[in-house]
Amino acid sequence: MDNFRFSTLEYKRPDLEAHRAKLKDWKAAIEHAESYEALRTLLLEMDRENCELSTQYSIANIRHTLNTRDEFYETEVAYLDDTLPTLGGEEVALSEAIASSPFRPDIEKEFGKQYFVSMDLQKKLFCEANIPLRQQESRLTNEYQKIMATAEIPFDGKTLNLYGVQKYFEHPDRAMRAAAVRAYAKFYEDNEPRLEGIWDELIRIRNQMGKNLGYENYIPVGYLEQSRTDYGEKEVASFREQVRMFLVPLCQKLYDAQAKRLGIDHVMWHDEKMVFPDGNAEPAGDDAFMVKTAQKMYHEISPETGEFIDFMIDHELMDLQNKPGKASTGYMTSLPSLKAPFVFSCFNHTIFDMQVLTHELGHAFAGYMAMRSQPISDYYSESTDIAEIHSMSMEQFAYPYAEWFFGDQADKFRFAHLQEALTFVPFGVAVDEFQHICYAHPELTPKERTYQWHLLEEKYMPWRKYESDPFLERGGYWYHKLHIYLYPFYYINYTLTTMGAMEFKKKYAEDKAAAWQDYLKLCKTGGSRSYLETLRYANLANPFEAGSVERACGYAEEILLKQIAEQEQEA
Repeated sequence: MDNFRFSTLEYKRPDLEAHRAKLKDWKAAIEHAESYEALRTLLLEMDRENCELSTQYSIANIRHTLNTRDEFYETEVAYLDDTLPTLGGEEVALSEAIASSPFRPDIEKEFGKQYFVSMDLQKKLFCEANIPLRQQESRLTNEYQKIMATAEIPFDGKTLNLYGVQKYFEHPDRAMRAAAVRAYAKFYEDNEPRLEGIWDELIRIRNQMGKNLGYENYIPVGYLEQSRTDYGEKEVASFREQVRMFLVPLCQKLYDAQAKRLGIDHVMWHDEKMVFPDGNAEPAGDDAFMVKTAQKMYHEISPETGEFIDFMIDHELMDLQNKPGKASTGYMTSLPSLKAPFVFSCFNHTIFDMQVLTHELGHAFAGYMAMRSQPISDYYSESTDIAEIHSMSMEQFAYPYAEWFFGDQADKFRFAHLQEALTFVPFGVAVDEFQHICYAHPELTPKERTYQWHLLEEKYMPWRKYESDPFLERGGYWYHKLHIYLYPFYYINYTLTTMGAMEFKKKYAEDKAAAWQDYLKLCKTGGSRSYLETLRYANLANPFEAGSVERACGYAEEILLKQIAEQEQEA
């Protein structure tokens, strides 16, 4: 398969009943294995089979998101999402057989203790009664995703999808920005009854999953699903408080300076993306130019990234163009049997495109390295709270090459991007707290939940103001964040990992070679260590320790405030 192209990969529906039989056969074989070598052979056979199953699942999902109107792949994804949860009982029984093997010490010696940590999580999360709930959950999240993907918003004489209309959020004409924001918000307002209904059903279903597993609600399950084994709700709450105490006042300063720069009294929501009065940085070329320039940049960064980007391009492992019917999202996923990452997004000719080429390709590079460094596919991907360090750090490593993408607007890009890296964090922790509130208080009505978002904006984003938009003023902004619906309790990871990215930024400026070696260690270790162990291994700080937010972000704060002072002096 060395010469494969994603466009010509064959998709073959996995025979899940045959796979169920294999799971039972493997269990029996493991229980009767007479040597570690025999057991090891079985483990590697299982790993190969699981990689092939995961690859077929990824192909179906990628092609479904590439065209959500394709009924064949919509049906395939629905089948897989409905059937895979029914294998949980056999998978847990197999894991228990492995964990009970007399050769367990040999497994730990070769593959490390994290091998069994992952199995223990799987066991804690399985419950027969939750299978139909998982199936319902998949149907609801797919419905939400389809609503987003098929959005058709009439604006500026065109019919735009969600990514298309967001380009206007950076339009130099303030009235045009305000109108674009209103059109964007109206889409969510028009769909609010069903969005409320989906969210209400998801809360009920997920909380029942938690109760079936012996918990009061879904929150502990959400933490287990994110593979959080060495921290919990208490640590996350303390981190949110650090953000409120340190970053919220800093972000207020940044937006006050932005208002002064724009010559307005206050930065409204439709002004937040407009960082400079004469317009934001825009890419210096089209989609093909951006990809070609990214290839050049990755060859410059390191031999490893050069090899990686050639692999991605040669095998058609990126689909970045914005097209009708394409899912309104961006992601990296993997084809593990091919040791290949895949990157999906929708370019819109803003600095967002540069973020895709660094953020999602940062994920992909980490996967590429782990798949070539780790002995088993369990370790090809890491816990999500680590994964975002790869992506956000790669965004920072790209700063020296901004001129290649933006020409004489490179400084604008760097300033706006760094400001957004910090101003995003209060929003990110608000999303996390919102989910905690919703699952802990299922008695809230849909409108009361939305009002909770309004209160969280006052707490974490006191600068946020909407102009004559009752829907957004009462809290309607939260509906757009698909992670709330699709990936429960994931979003806090973006904020935790921002701290790691800011650390890498400072290290990269001080000693590029040493920083790069730590980054390579982080990528290559994959999921073979727990969260805090991985941070220590890559020489990164624990974000839950007192003062960690201020220490991590202090260098970026210094850069931004210095540049603001220079801008004001020039003005």
